[in-house]
Amino acid sequence: MNQQTATPQLHSTERTFTVLLSPTRRGARLARLLAVAHLDLWGLPSESAAHIVAELATNASVHGRVSGRDFQLRLSVHAESQLRIEVTDTRDDRLPVVAAPDPLAESGRGLLIVEALADRWGIVPGPVPRKTVWAELDLVP
Repeated sequence: MNQQTATPQLHSTERTFTVLLSPTRRGARLARLLAVAHLDLWGLPSESAAHIVAELATNASVHGRVSGRDFQLRLSVHAESQLRIEVTDTRDDRLPVVAAPDPLAESGRGLLIVEALADRWGIVPGPVPRKTVWAELDLVP
C-alpha cells in the first residue's frame, strides 16, 4: 500500500482519508478496518460508519468489480459536524437499486442497511467508467 495515499490529511475545517483497494473480499474487509481505525484516530464514533463502509465496499467488490481496476474509499469530515463516506468503483453500467429482497434470500439487503443507518445517501455517476456511492452521517444531533 502506498503510505502517502493512506496518510490522513488534516485541515482546519476538513479531515480526509482516501485509499485504493482491490475489489476482493479482502479489499472490502480492509476498507472497513481502515475506516474504523481512522475514525477512532479522529475521535469519532465508528459503529454505523463501519457497517456502511462494509456494505458499500462489498458492493464495489461484488457488483462493481472490473479485473485490474481498484475501488476507492474516501472518508471526509466537514466542519466536525458531518461524516461523508464515498466508495467509487469502475462499473458505471451497474447502478445500485434499493429493493426489498425475497424474505428467504441470503443477500440483497446491503443498501437497505445503508439507507437505515445513513442520514443521507446517493449515487453520483461518472466520470466514465466510474460511479460513486456515498453516505453521510450527521455527527452532532
